[in-house]
Parts: sequence; structure tokens; C-alpha cells
Amino acid sequence: MVLGTAWLFDAADVGLLSFIMPLIKKEWALTPGQLGSVGAITTVGMMIGAILFGYLADRFGKKNIIIITLLVFSISNLGLALTQNVYQFMIIRFITGIGLGGELPVAATIIADSFSGDKRSKMLILVDSFWAIGWIFASLLAFLFMPIYGWRPTVIITSLMALYTLVLRRHLSDEHNVKNNKLNLKVSLAQIWSPEFRRATICLSILWFIIMFVYYGLFLWLPSVLIARGFSMIHSFGYTLITSFAQLPGYFLAAFLMDKISRKKVLFIYLLGTLIGSFLFATANSSGMVIFSSILLSFFTLGAWGIMIAMTPTQYPITHRGTGIGFTQAIGRIGATIGPYLIGVSLGLKVSITTIFFYFVIALIIGLLITTFGLKDNDQVDQAR
Repeated sequence: MVLGTAWLFDAADVGLLSFIMPLIKKEWALTPGQLGSVGAITTVGMMIGAILFGYLADRFGKKNIIIITLLVFSISNLGLALTQNVYQFMIIRFITGIGLGGELPVAATIIADSFSGDKRSKMLILVDSFWAIGWIFASLLAFLFMPIYGWRPTVIITSLMALYTLVLRRHLSDEHNVKNNKLNLKVSLAQIWSPEFRRATICLSILWFIIMFVYYGLFLWLPSVLIARGFSMIHSFGYTLITSFAQLPGYFLAAFLMDKISRKKVLFIYLLGTLIGSFLFATANSSGMVIFSSILLSFFTLGAWGIMIAMTPTQYPITHRGTGIGFTQAIGRIGATIGPYLIGVSLGLKVSITTIFFYFVIALIIGLLITTFGLKDNDQVDQAR
């Protein structure tokens, strides 16, 4: 429950950014390309944070590092409320991203170290479901609070609530700190690229790239896309709130399926569902179909993310699990950087929304192929550990 707050506040931050983007576009007269850069810069920071703090957690202990990442995230969000132009905004978002990128791999590693087998997979998916709660919280703030008070007070609220979790995290145990504190980053990275782990590292890196490319590309721009399709801003907020509730059953079904069929098959199902949702959204020509396809995207995309959170730790031993999770998610952050920026540039070039969504369809087809022919079944790898 305590660790679930990591996902909750990270999701609230990402969700609020998607709602803030249309507002700062109007406030600072931003071009689509500049707006794409705003979405991308956070994920650049996340990429650095994932590798850095993943390694530091293996070396200095996960409890200490997760508290540091939260402090970076909280303090920078307070600074965000003081920004006066897009360049200041991007600098602060970069620092925020470093904290965000480090927090989730470390939190996932703590959970992975605490459980094993199917129970570990279920627990990782369930704590990842707090992401949906965070997104719903962000949607409620954007729908009820932000139109009245503006985006700056809204950001301050999330920052203060994140600081509150420091009190909760005093209850985290130090028992999962790794005894081998002499591991350096170069050696740790070399270990996850050794012949024993190379295939897993390659496949997981590609899959994280695809899932984050799709997720951040779609959901950071979803309110703006809805506005472009003729919805008013207030309607797009409420619309996104409705689709956010679809995330929770997506997580719960994935957790239920973990001990029914292999993790690999569950991931395939969720990637296929995301592909279908992307295709339907791209070709939707009515409000009803847009709502339905958005619900499918929320259900399957976030569920796929949760499954990857459950699969990744099982591929590495405890001595460099933090580095393995941090590195593969850092590669994913490259996809998270490209996704929002690519949409911004494409919209600036007057590329149709239908064509843009086919970018994600193609990426998901590649993900299905990697899952089918490249990734080893985690049940077998986990038992081998």
C-alpha cells in the first residue's frame, strides 16, 4: 500500500501534464512542435533517472533511494508553479522526470525482492494499478479544480501530497538492501548484457520502448486530440475521466490471469487489445466509437504496462535487478520521448489523426512479434532463479 503511492503520484503528474498542455499552449502561444518538446523533455529526465537510481538502489539500498527520488519529484513540482515561460517549464520538467524515472524501477524492485512466483506477479500488477487511481485523481483535478483556479495551484496540490508520502515511507524496511555495495555501474550494466541475460535485456528493452511510445504518445495528447476532433476543453477533461476508470479492471483482469495462463500469453492478449483500440480510435467517425475505442485503449495499454512491471524483475537476480529494471525502462523512456514529440511534429505538418494513430498500430505489431518469437516465458525463467 505504501509503495503504491509511487505509482499514484507519478500517474497524477503525467496525467496533469496532459491536461496542462492545452492551457500552456494558449497561455504562451506555443506551436505543436514546442508542445511536443514539453511532453518529451520529462521522459528524457526519466530515462536518466531510471538508469541512475536503479543502479544506486542496488548499491546503497532501495529505501534510501526511493525517498530521494520522491524529494526530487516533489520539490521540482513546487518550482513548476513558478515558471513564467516554456523554457523554464521544460527545465523544471526535466528535473521532475529524473525523480519520476528513478522512483518506479526502485519501487518495483522492492516488491520483486519481497515476493516470488505468481504472487510476485500479482503484487506488482496490483501496485501498478495505483497508476490508474493517480490518473483518475488527475482527471478529477483537471475537471473540477483546474478550470476554476488554474494549472499552477493544481500542480502545488500534487506536490504537497507527494511530500506527505515521505511520512509513510518511514515504515519501509531496510531488509531488502543489497549486501554487495561495491558493485559499480559499469560492472552492473555489463552483467545484464552477459550471454545469460542478453536476450532478455534486448527483448524487454524493445517491449518497454513500444509500450511507452504508445502510452505517452497517446495519453499525453489525448485531450488535445479530442479538442481537435471538435470537443470543447471541458468536455475533453470529462471524457478522459470516463476512460480513466477503464484502467482499473484492465489491471485486475491481468492479475487474475497471471496464474491461469503464462505471462507471455497475457502480454500478447493485452498488446493485441491495445492494437485493436488504436485502430478503432484512428478510424472512429462518431462520438460513441471514440468513447468505446478510448476505453479499450485505457483498459489494455495500462494492463500491458502492469504485465511488463511483473515480467521484468523475474529476468534478473537480486544483485542487479534494480539495474536491469532501470536500464530496460530507460530504453522505454526513449520511446516515451519520441511518442509525444512525433505527434506534435506530425500535427504541425497537418498529418491526419488517423495516420498518426497508425504509427502506434505498426509499433504494436512489432511488439506482438517480439513477444511471440523473442521473449522467454517468465514462468520458466523465474523458476530458474
